[in-house]
Formats: sequence, structure tokens, C-alpha cells
Amino acid sequence: MTETKTLSIKNIALIGVITAVTCILAPMSVPIGLVPISLTNLVIYFGLYILGTSKGTISYLVYLLLGLVGLPIFSGFSAGPQKLFGPTGGYLIGFIPMAIIAGIFIEKSGRKIVLSMVGMILGTAVCYAFGSAWLAYQAHMTFWEAIAAGVSPFIIGDLIKMVLAALVAPQIYKALVRANVLSGEQNQKVSIS
Repeated sequence: MTETKTLSIKNIALIGVITAVTCILAPMSVPIGLVPISLTNLVIYFGLYILGTSKGTISYLVYLLLGLVGLPIFSGFSAGPQKLFGPTGGYLIGFIPMAIIAGIFIEKSGRKIVLSMVGMILGTAVCYAFGSAWLAYQAHMTFWEAIAAGVSPFIIGDLIKMVLAALVAPQIYKALVRANVLSGEQNQKVSIS
């Protein structure tokens, strides 16, 4: 019974740490138009590698709720419902299915590079679709104009973030397992081939 409680507290602490990292890195953004370049998706990818699908998604949801209630942790140090439901809010919501899809691939593949990349690409495509549809609606533009504004400028950068996560995050995960920070169901065989 004590073991379960300790693991539960450890998991809550790990979720809190990844949420805190998201809160620190996500506001740092570069405005290049309606949609800024941010590190939010990179932190989500790392969180999925370290925490797994469900805990990584919970971490992002906690971040989203903190921003919704007014902490200035969204891109450009913005916050509140006006950001979440504004023109770029669809991307913030789109990160939820992205985390689930990418997380399933990352976790089920044993963190193998190729399958993890497939999951991150598919998840990011779903995020792009959510974000572009909402941007088109909010900014009164066609879907293709929204793709040009909110997707095209970000594809190369997002692919670089995915490669970075696929190469570095498994190493962090393995180090955390060796340090006994991660254990139990998370202590799965890790392959980076």
C-alpha cells in the first residue's frame, strides 16, 4: 500500500515537473504573423517520451487549464479565454489529440525512432487541421489561407523538433529509469533504433 502511494506521489511530481517546464518554455515565442513559433509542441513530445501517453497528456491539460484561468503561460506570455478561444486557440486545443496520437506511437513502439516519428507526424497533422480550421473561422479566411498562415511556415521547424525529441528524449528517459526516477509500468524496454 505504501509502495502504491509513493508511486502515485512520484507520478504527480513528474507530471508537475513537465507541466512547469511547459509553463516556462511555451511563452517564449517568435511572432511571425497570426501564429507564433513556440516550443510548446517540443515540450509535449519530450513529456510523452518521459511520462507516457496518459500522464504526458494530463501534464499538457494542466498547463492548458493554468493558462485558461489567467497565468501568462501561453505564447507571448498571454493567457485567458481570449487566447484559448482566439484565432490561434485551435492549435492549443489541437495539441490534445496530438499528444494522444503521438504518445500512443511513442509508448507502444518502445520509443523507437521511426514509429515515434510517424506518431508525432500524424499527431501534428491532426493539430494542424484543428488549428487551421479554427484559424480560418476566427480570422474569416479560407482553410487553405489558414494552412498558409498557420502550417506552411512551421513544417520544417516542427520536423526538427520531432527529430530532436526522437533522438534526445529516449536518452533522458533511460537516464531517469537508471536513476530509479521512473519505474513500474514506465520501466519498459527502450530502443532508439
